[in-house]
Amino acid sequence: MNTHPASAVRVLRAEQRGFTLVELSVAMLIGLFLLGGLLTLVQDMRRTFGNQSQLGQLEDNERLAMTLVTDVIQAAGYYPDPTLETIGQALPTNPLYPRFVQAGQAIGGIHNAAPPGDTIWVQYLTAPSDGVINCAGQSNGPLGKTLYVNKFSVDPFGNLNCQVNQLATVALVSPTGTALTPLAGGVTNLQILYGVKTNLAIVNNNADTYLTATQLNATPSLWASVICVKVTLTFDNSAMHNSQAAQPATIQFTRVITVMSRGGANT
Repeated sequence: MNTHPASAVRVLRAEQRGFTLVELSVAMLIGLFLLGGLLTLVQDMRRTFGNQSQLGQLEDNERLAMTLVTDVIQAAGYYPDPTLETIGQALPTNPLYPRFVQAGQAIGGIHNAAPPGDTIWVQYLTAPSDGVINCAGQSNGPLGKTLYVNKFSVDPFGNLNCQVNQLATVALVSPTGTALTPLAGGVTNLQILYGVKTNLAIVNNNADTYLTATQLNATPSLWASVICVKVTLTFDNSAMHNSQAAQPATIQFTRVITVMSRGGANT
């Protein structure tokens, strides 16, 4: 016997009624919209993280490369005993290194306007355990004076390389320790200008003209007047490939490096 009135059955059925197809479709649409926004946010965060990571790597490469280039160029022409010998005696000419065309010349180079760019040689004489580092980040040991010849260049694969030769001063024609050391990757060009002083009427140690290695090689005596070196490294902007196309394809870093034996106060 049915004890529920008809009105109560209708109320019970109304309370048990589920969602309509339209309501489910609207709910799914809202859920998909929110999920799409969340995925977009995650992708943007991943892209930003990737760009920041690549930018950090680029800055690390630039910092390492410029630090070593700066340390070596600053030491150009250094020799430990200026009271016992002249710079010409400390840095004599050597047939193995024809870029140093005259005794006492501490810097030499080749200019190439097209990538991968210029090549620079820097030499100096070190005393035992004096802490002066070469382009590979090494320094002289305790066994005697050593003449270091450092070479910086960029290879076709985008590596800034340093090649260091160490020569015992008693046998300048017998280099040892030759090594090719990659300092940084992603380098597309190396351009170098040499600051020289051409106006000798002014008594100071300020560069008044910047010349390429080709211009200096045309007048070799000007190599002795190099006061500073302007180094420009061009890096591939890897972050551009994963970000907005408005970013530049390359990024340049420039530093003017004073040769310590030539800069400073003129007394």
